[in-house]
Amino acid sequence: IESALVANPLVAEAAVVGRPDDTTGEAVVAFVVLKATRPHGDEAVKLANELRAWVGKEIGPIAKPKDIRFGENLPKTRSGKIMRRLLRSLAKGEAITQDVSTLENPAILDQLGAPQ
Repeated sequence: IESALVANPLVAEAAVVGRPDDTTGEAVVAFVVLKATRPHGDEAVKLANELRAWVGKEIGPIAKPKDIRFGENLPKTRSGKIMRRLLRSLAKGEAITQDVSTLENPAILDQLGAPQ
């Protein structure tokens, strides 16, 4: 799913995690960094729907992310590794209680916390 998202010309970087879902058991949540500026409001909703359709076309309808959240970057360690455990917590709506001392940009957690 990440590869399909990054194949879109608008997307610079993407990370995908799962979260529990009452209907399907597990839902796909995508965190996306665009090549352009981060969208807000109706623009974000429109772009999220376009990216869902893109993933559906590239892989199939079952792979469409339930949530797509846009950020200026992804939570990474100083060495550049994406901190997926933090993304999983954000996707579940949990408070971040893990150690974030190695995080390159702690402010990104607030930006990615709320669904678009």
